[in-house]
Amino acid sequence: MAEATTKQRVWLSWSSGKDCAYTLHTLRHRDDVDVVGLLTTFNGQAERVAMHAVRLQLLRMQAAAVGLPVHEVMLPFPCSNEDYQRCMLGAIEAARAADVQAIAFGDLFLADVRAYREKNMAGTGLGTLFPLWLADSGKSTAQLAQEMQAAGLRAVITCIDPKKLPKGFAGRFWDAQLLQEMQELGGGIDPCGENGEFHTFVIDGPMFSAALDVTVGEVVERDGFVFCDVLPAGVPVDAPAQQAEQQQAAAEQQQLGQQQQQQQKQQQQQQLADAVLVEAVASMVQCPGQQ
Repeated sequence: MAEATTKQRVWLSWSSGKDCAYTLHTLRHRDDVDVVGLLTTFNGQAERVAMHAVRLQLLRMQAAAVGLPVHEVMLPFPCSNEDYQRCMLGAIEAARAADVQAIAFGDLFLADVRAYREKNMAGTGLGTLFPLWLADSGKSTAQLAQEMQAAGLRAVITCIDPKKLPKGFAGRFWDAQLLQEMQELGGGIDPCGENGEFHTFVIDGPMFSAALDVTVGEVVERDGFVFCDVLPAGVPVDAPAQQAEQQQAAAEQQQLGQQQQQQQKQQQQQQLADAVLVEAVASMVQCPGQQ
């Protein structure tokens, strides 16, 4: 009798977009891997997934639809490299505590990104998996995009780089028509957006138990990118995406206020220390015979 194969317990790095979703679909067709959870980082102030600008509520809807728990890593705003490393260290410790053996990523072909991830995971006791890596499959991104769509994956474009794509692409479905228009634009636009041309939010696919009921909302331009808000059904479309902007501005103002308060506190402490020193010196001058 053949021996039972022990499956590798894996967390999947989950950004809410098409690549990570299709990575899950791919891994679920392997008999050597057991995806036991999702790993997501998000902006703690705005409560949105970074770059994709997706609300946490929608992220949790996705997790429910794929039937997996999600380990949420809250990143402060602004987030320094030290803050990021500290937060990710906590996530790695949580993964090890859950007997996770590897983290899977949905990267396609950017060697520097892969090397960065492998470097960060080195020495943690966790391995890395790149199931969609094109060099391994021999596919092009165009072929992979068509494969995803043929499998039933549906996604909305939530963020675009206006230097690479027309602003009107934000909020559109990532479908065959869109791929055709991208090709007609020329300029080497990657159909999967692997070079940062765009980011997506998946609403349906073979990895979901049911499609998500969402509404495409307001489109805003911020920090050099164009973002489209996606809302759960029932939330008014005019519930402004600017709310996230306002929260971010409020966070910046709050941080500035905290810095000013800290500076004032330090100045007061220094003034107090100077006053004590002056008093001590004066006492010594007045009473030279006393020790």
